[in-house]
Amino acid sequence: MRVLEKHGLRQQVNVRFFAPPDDLAPCFTTFYKMEVVLPQGRRVTDHLQPEWANLRFFMRNPPSATVGDGQSLSARFTATGPSSHPMRFEMGSCSMWGIGLLPLGWARYVQEPAEDYADTIFDGEAHHCFARFAPLCKKLCASSGSDEDEFSAITEFFRELAPPPKDAARILAIHEAMIDPYLIEVATLAERVGLTKRTLERVCGRHFGFPPQLLLRRQRMMRSLAAFMLADMKSWSETIDRHYHDQAHFVHEFHSFMGMSPSQYARMEHPILDAFMAERQRVWGSPVQTLDPPRSTDLPEPRREVSPERE
Repeated sequence: MRVLEKHGLRQQVNVRFFAPPDDLAPCFTTFYKMEVVLPQGRRVTDHLQPEWANLRFFMRNPPSATVGDGQSLSARFTATGPSSHPMRFEMGSCSMWGIGLLPLGWARYVQEPAEDYADTIFDGEAHHCFARFAPLCKKLCASSGSDEDEFSAITEFFRELAPPPKDAARILAIHEAMIDPYLIEVATLAERVGLTKRTLERVCGRHFGFPPQLLLRRQRMMRSLAAFMLADMKSWSETIDRHYHDQAHFVHEFHSFMGMSPSQYARMEHPILDAFMAERQRVWGSPVQTLDPPRSTDLPEPRREVSPERE
C-alpha cells in the first residue's frame, strides 16, 4: 500500500501485479488489481501516458476518461487501443482490474486492425469489437472472491478465447527489436526482422497501431519520460534519451506526443501515476508497458523476406 500526501490530500494506492502464465505471456504486459482510497467525495486528476492497448474493469466507481479529441467516457469496462498521446482521467475511490495487451495480444484477441483503434476509448460492453470480453467484465464485477481467484478466472478466460494468430512469430520479432534502445532507424528495424519496409509498415499498422517510425519515436520519448518520473522529476537534461540531437529536439518530440512542453508536464501533479509507476518498477522491473519486452515463447522463427531492391 503506497500512501501519498500532497496539499493536504491523503490517498492510498494499492497495486498488485500478477505475471501472465507462460502460455499467455507473449500476449500481455501484466495483470494488475488496483485499489484507490481517497477521502469521502474527493477526486483526483491524472494523465495516462502513451501505451499499448488496455482493458480495464471497474468493480466500483468508474472514472471519467477523456482522449485528445475531447471524447469522454465513464463505464465499468473501458477498452483503449494503442496510444501515442496522453489520456486525461478523473477518479475517486475505486477498485479495478487492468489488463495490458501487447501487440500479439491485440492480434490474438481483438483481431481488428489496431491502426483503426489508435488513440481511442470505448465502452467495452457496448462496442462490437470488445463485446467478446463482456463475460469477463460481468464475472469480475460480480466477484466476491480473492484476488488470486479472480486472476485465475482471468487467465482461464483468455486461454479459451482464441488461439495464437498466424503472424505471431513476425509480430514478436518486430516487438523484440523495437524495444532495443540503440535501434532508432526503420531501415535497421526492417533489416533485423528480415522484412521489406513495405511489409513492416503493413504489419506495424495492423498489429501495433502506428507506422514503425512513430513507434520508434514513441519508444525513445517513453524511455525519457519514465526515467524522469522515476528520478523524482529532478532534471530533464539528466534523463533524456541519448539519441535526441539536443534539448530542443527533445522538447519538440515531447510536445508532439504529450501535447505540452516538458516543463508544463513537470508542474502537473500525478497522484496515481507516481505511485503506480514506482510500484511497477519495484515489482515488475519496468515502469511502463511500452518498455516491456515480449515474453519468451516456443513459436517458430518468422520467415525472412527479400527486399525487391536486393532481388
